[in-house]
Amino acid sequence: MIKRFIIAFILLVLVCGGIVGFNLFRDNAIQQFFATMKPPAATVSTTIVKPTDWTPGVEAIGTVSAVRGVDLTVETAGIVKDILFHANQKVEGDAVLLQLDDAVERADLEAARAQAALDQTAQARAIELQRRGVGSDVTLDTARATATASASQVTKLQAVLDQKQLTAPFGGTVGIPRIDLGQYLTPGTSVVTLQDLETMRVDFSIPEQQLPLLKIDQTVRLGIGDGEMPFAGTIRGIDPKIDPTSRLVTIRAEVANPEGKLTPGQFVQVRVELPEENDVLTVPQTALTSSLYGDFVFVVRPAKPAAANGATPAAAKPEEKPATDAAKPAAEAPAAKPEEKPAAAPTAEEQKPQLVLAQVFVRPGRRNAGLVEILEGIAPGDEVVTAGQNRLSNGMSVAVDNTIDPTKPANQQAAQQ
Repeated sequence: MIKRFIIAFILLVLVCGGIVGFNLFRDNAIQQFFATMKPPAATVSTTIVKPTDWTPGVEAIGTVSAVRGVDLTVETAGIVKDILFHANQKVEGDAVLLQLDDAVERADLEAARAQAALDQTAQARAIELQRRGVGSDVTLDTARATATASASQVTKLQAVLDQKQLTAPFGGTVGIPRIDLGQYLTPGTSVVTLQDLETMRVDFSIPEQQLPLLKIDQTVRLGIGDGEMPFAGTIRGIDPKIDPTSRLVTIRAEVANPEGKLTPGQFVQVRVELPEENDVLTVPQTALTSSLYGDFVFVVRPAKPAAANGATPAAAKPEEKPATDAAKPAAEAPAAKPEEKPAAAPTAEEQKPQLVLAQVFVRPGRRNAGLVEILEGIAPGDEVVTAGQNRLSNGMSVAVDNTIDPTKPANQQAAQQ
C-alpha cells in the first residue's frame, strides 16, 4: 500500500513539474521573441527641403461693400401712388423711382403761382407810377416785398411737390421694393436699396505689427473662398488710428467689378503681396508639429550600418591545406568536394538602406500658401516627413511612400492618377 502511494506521489510530482517547466519555458521564449523582434517600419510621405522663391504677403478677411450704396427713404409722408422700378433693375442718376400722392401740393402750387403773377403785376404798376411821379416810395416797397414773398412761396411749394417723388441720387442697381401701392409712408421709411456694383470697396483689418508693410496704391488680391484669388485691386485708404481694444488697423481697398461677381456684404479672402524673396527654406505646413517643448519636424536619414545590420562578420579566409597534402602526389590527393551553391543575391527591398527618423526642433517663420518658412534647424537636401507623423518617435524605422501628396487636394491627386 505504501509502495503504491509513493509511486502515485512521484508521478504527480513529475506531471506538476512538467507543467510548471513548460510554462516557464513558454514565457521565456515569448519574452525573448518580443525582446529581439523589430517593430515594422511606419509608412510616411516625405519631401526634400530646397531653397525656393518666396512671395510673402499679408493675409486677412475682408467685407465687401459698394463704393456708392445707400438705402433710399422718403422725406415726407404720403400714400404710394406709383412704383416706377422693379427688383434688380439698373437705373440712371436722377431717375424717378417712387411717386406719392401729390394732388393737394399741386393745387397749392397753382394757387401760389397765380398769386405770384398778381403780385408781379402790382409791382410793375407801382414802378410805373413811381416813374411818373405819382406813386409813393412806400407803395413801391410794399409791392416789391409782396412779389418777393409770393415767388418764395412758389419755390417752397415746388420743393414740397418734389419731395413727393423719390429719385436715384446716382446710377446703379436697385433691390427688392420694400413698399406696396397704396401704402401710407412716414418720413424715413426705407423704400429700396441702391448699389453701384461697378466698383467695390473692401474693408479689412491687420495687426499693428504689419502696418509698416502696407502703403497706398499697393496691389491687393481677393478671393471668394475657393482657394483662388481672381480679383485684383489697390489700397485706397489706411486708417491713421489703431484700435486700442483689438490692436488692429483698418485698411480699405477698391476693386473693379465689371462682371458683378462681388456682392455688397460678402466676405472675401484678402492678400497683399509683398516683394519676392529668393533662396528661402520652406516646408509644407503639414510637416511642422507644435508641442509644449517647441516646433519640430521629423527628418528621414539612413540608419548607421551597425544599427541597421549589426556588426559585419570578418571575411572568412580560405582554408590552408596542410603541407603533407601538398607534398603528396596528385594521385594520392583526396577527391575534390562538390562545389557549394553560391548565396542567393539580395532582393531589391533588401538592397535599400534602412531609414530611421530624427526629431529636429526648428524655428518657423512666416506662412504662405500652405508653406511655412524655416529659419533654423534644417538644411537644404534634408528629407522631412509631411504626413503620417502622428505615431512617430525619434529613431523609429520608416518606409517612404510618396504616391499621395497631402499638400494637394484629394480631387487633384485622383485626376492625376
